[in-house]
Amino acid sequence: MPISSSSFAQIAALTRRETAMLYEPGKEYLVEARLLPLARAAGCADVDAYVSLVLRDPAHQQDAIDALTINETSWFRDNAPYQAFTDTMLPALLAARAHTRHLRIWSAACSSGQEAYSLAMLLDQHLPSGWTAQITATDISTAMLERVRTGRYGMVEMNRGLPATLLVKHFTRVGSEWEIAENLRNMVEVRHLNLAAPFPVLPSFDIVFLRNVLIYFDLDSKRDILSRMHQVTAPDGYLLLGSTETTLDMETHWERESAGRVQLHRPSGHAPAGASTYRVAAAPRPQQTVLTGA
Repeated sequence: MPISSSSFAQIAALTRRETAMLYEPGKEYLVEARLLPLARAAGCADVDAYVSLVLRDPAHQQDAIDALTINETSWFRDNAPYQAFTDTMLPALLAARAHTRHLRIWSAACSSGQEAYSLAMLLDQHLPSGWTAQITATDISTAMLERVRTGRYGMVEMNRGLPATLLVKHFTRVGSEWEIAENLRNMVEVRHLNLAAPFPVLPSFDIVFLRNVLIYFDLDSKRDILSRMHQVTAPDGYLLLGSTETTLDMETHWERESAGRVQLHRPSGHAPAGASTYRVAAAPRPQQTVLTGA
């Protein structure tokens, strides 16, 4: 049976209370699709019965929240932001951080980790000798964070945007999965974080990837998140949002700059980046090669 309107309203209210994410009417099909496997695993007759179980048993709430906060992801998703990373942001930061030779990047709402590891592959390729980098990958889903830690992906996931050359270079076959190289896993720090709640102690980040996340929040939550993001972004750093997201009319702490067709958000009043002496090659274009089944 389809999820009832009352069950949908109750689970939507729970999700909003715990994460500030919105499930508005019209998304019943999505909630049902994400909760049905959990309902079956719990021995419930249908999703309505599972929602009742979740509401009276906190032990099941985290599983439901995990299922309802999973975001779509792929390797080098949309490609243009990664092109902006190699062509614009990285050269400027290599010039500005020459005294520390270290970069900090935050992959917020990292899902199963493809964004964080896509960035790790680019850094492995483009960082000059003697430089280090740390990517902090955060998500509200504990199940997704465990996947980031293991760094293992099935063939269907590997086929979503990963060039074959990078598969050969950075992954090892482990049974039916592919495991990313240890040196790239060591570059990624995994932390649990709810964007809607006050942030824990965080370092100052040179680049924050917050892509395709704000669309799930109401306007007040968006403003609050952007304000707190400003506090942990370096004064000359960068914030990247999704292609349909913007700080315009929401937040006064950010200015926008164009890098091709990508909008880069910079802390207001930041000093212009100096010309870089480094030249960085183009990011890989995932559409050039598609993997086939092994």
